[in-house]
Amino acid sequence: MKDDTAIARLIEIMRRLRDPQAGCPWDREQTFETIVPYTIEEAYEVADTVDRRDYQALRGELGDLLFQVVFHSRLAEERGYFQFADVANAISDKLVERHPHVFAGARFATSQDQNAAWERQKADEKAARGQGALDDVPLTLPALKRAEKLGKRAAAVGFDWPDASGARTAIAGELCELDVAIGAHGSSAAMFDELGDVLFSVVNLARHLGVDPEEALRAGNRKFAARFQAVERAMKERGKSVAQGTAEELDELWRRAKETVP
Repeated sequence: MKDDTAIARLIEIMRRLRDPQAGCPWDREQTFETIVPYTIEEAYEVADTVDRRDYQALRGELGDLLFQVVFHSRLAEERGYFQFADVANAISDKLVERHPHVFAGARFATSQDQNAAWERQKADEKAARGQGALDDVPLTLPALKRAEKLGKRAAAVGFDWPDASGARTAIAGELCELDVAIGAHGSSAAMFDELGDVLFSVVNLARHLGVDPEEALRAGNRKFAARFQAVERAMKERGKSVAQGTAEELDELWRRAKETVP
């Protein structure tokens, strides 16, 4: 089946699901607001299949995510806002405009130069609309991803350290402020505030190092889980649970797990 035929079939299925007389009762009841959680969930399920390298499952998950786009587009069409074709044309226009090195003969020496030009162009577009650099960073993003976007947007207009060493120094400074709050037996609000600054600074360092903080943390989570499970197995071989281990015993097993579990 050709791509355009497959898309047309999906759009028609969505239209029938929303038909006021013959459609599905559940689909007819949905609104933009009620569908959003499903859209977010499907995006995470796509990320999960990629993380597991399950590419057969990825096909299905991408279909589920595409269905969310079609669903939102159908809701918009019913209200006279726009149609699915408008969504597709809008992203096509944006991609062509933001890739002059592909479609208009522009040249960039490095991928870093290309990314910098991309961010400048987005900043210029926002300025032309009277928006600040951070105005359209969604509040609903996961905190880690929002911190990354905030840092990138600020950097695009020149508010940034020149290199990673500045970002690393900022972490040390924020840790000192956290230590002061802890050492002074400060309020939980003060420690909460300072810890947030530490986490934000770590995300900024990741950006300077070219590391995706979300992926790095996901890898760190996997590593911790695998090593902790190794400790659990070792304790089980000794006839005990982790809760029954001494601090020294658990420290020894943890160090051993770090040496043997990548």
